[in-house]
Amino acid sequence: VQLQASGGGLVQTGGSLKLTCAATGNIFSIDGVAWFRQAPGQQRTAVANMDESRRTTYADSVKGRFIISRDLAKNTVYLQMDNLKPEDTAVYYCHAYSVYPRRNDYWGQGTQVTVSS
Repeated sequence: VQLQASGGGLVQTGGSLKLTCAATGNIFSIDGVAWFRQAPGQQRTAVANMDESRRTTYADSVKGRFIISRDLAKNTVYLQMDNLKPEDTAVYYCHAYSVYPRRNDYWGQGTQVTVSS
């Protein structure tokens, strides 16, 4: 499975961006998808997750502002980000995983999101 992330950019506080992650390869093996982010000098942390049952979870810092979605027909995962804040500035990574027959994790390259104050 290969993941290609796009959609990052520079936006003002309160603005919106929509990140896209296109998957190719053995996409039928994918169970769950997620978005992570990593700010300079900080660890990579999970922002939003959608499991194999399409249940979603979000980091407290983005609840009510970010929405993760998945279009199976297009093999694409999205992250809609609204009401962006300067603290959302980071490199965002898409992530996918499969659990059978064993756990496998896949990462896309990062896309930079910068929110100006």
